[in-house]
Amino acid sequence: MPLLNPSVESWASEARLLRWLTFLWLVLGLVVLFSASYVIADEDFGNGLYYVQRQLVWVVVGLVGFGILVNLPIRYILGIADWMMLLCIGLIFLTLLPGLGTTVNGASRWLSLGPLPILQPSELIKPFLVLQSARIFGRWERLTVRSRLSWIGIFVVLLVSILLQPNLSTAALCGMLLWLIALAAGLPYWQLGTTAIAGLGTAMLSISLREYQRERVMSFLNPWADPTQNGYQLIQSLLAVGSGGFWGSGFGLSQQKLFYLPIHYTDFIFAVFAEEFGFAGSVLLLALLGAYAVLGVRVATKARQPIHKLVAIGIVVLLIGQSLLNIAVATGALPTTGLPFPFFSYGGSSMIASLLSAALLIRIARESNEADVVPLRKR
Repeated sequence: MPLLNPSVESWASEARLLRWLTFLWLVLGLVVLFSASYVIADEDFGNGLYYVQRQLVWVVVGLVGFGILVNLPIRYILGIADWMMLLCIGLIFLTLLPGLGTTVNGASRWLSLGPLPILQPSELIKPFLVLQSARIFGRWERLTVRSRLSWIGIFVVLLVSILLQPNLSTAALCGMLLWLIALAAGLPYWQLGTTAIAGLGTAMLSISLREYQRERVMSFLNPWADPTQNGYQLIQSLLAVGSGGFWGSGFGLSQQKLFYLPIHYTDFIFAVFAEEFGFAGSVLLLALLGAYAVLGVRVATKARQPIHKLVAIGIVVLLIGQSLLNIAVATGALPTTGLPFPFFSYGGSSMIASLLSAALLIRIARESNEADVVPLRKR
């Protein structure tokens, strides 16, 4: 299996810039995780570096996959996308089985090895979902009706399996990801409209059937109505963000991480960042995300094949969209969800999925350079 021009100097400029921005994002995330997790790790495990050390293990695993994908022609990666996605769907269903799935905060999202949850399939599936949806929607007009219905059915099974965990936020993100890739592929508006209505209806049904999801929506609308229970987490997050001021309290000096703000090293890590680095630091972080998004869009516009364009668009939506959703939750712009901040939040599955996603975007950028890849017909 040939690797094409492995020298970094021969990469397209967008690929090199994305590579460095990915590493900057990763290092910044590890620094913020160190600050956010040290106190609680020292309290719970007697080792302030506990979460950072475990995160570094997953970073190494993710970087191995990163190195493989950035040097592997995208056509080979697309060739296994369907099998990897089906494997992840199978793993998601395994999380629902007693003895295999680990329940945390009422949700069975992890596969366990002994007492420890080690794998979250609904996170790992995201880059493969981008690949496979780009493959399907990128050649939608050439597919038979049977193939279309088969893959729509598989996508529905995926979303339902995630809802059963239950994990409404991830199911909603995957649904939006599919819909936006289909929109970019130019599917008929009546199909997109019908799907959007069905998705909104499913989300409303899930909220109506699950009390904790209704409580989250109500606490988002007015967290001060129940400040010690349902509104507590959002209030503490808003206090963290607000107390950061313009310049922030300083690295390591967050007060809310001192056992006030729950899960501050995972889903609400941005609140700790905003408290310590303030408005100025938050603007710089948004600038980093904006630069990454701009480069991703440039990669999509320069891609020479429609499927490659869709993959690039999907990765931008996944990494930047999920980051913005996480920030919106921490600042009270959206109801509380369980979406991690890519490269920031503690979690092995999220870290691996984020690195694989970034690698896919960089690989697309490499192949957008005419001098970087041999045309498909000559391979």
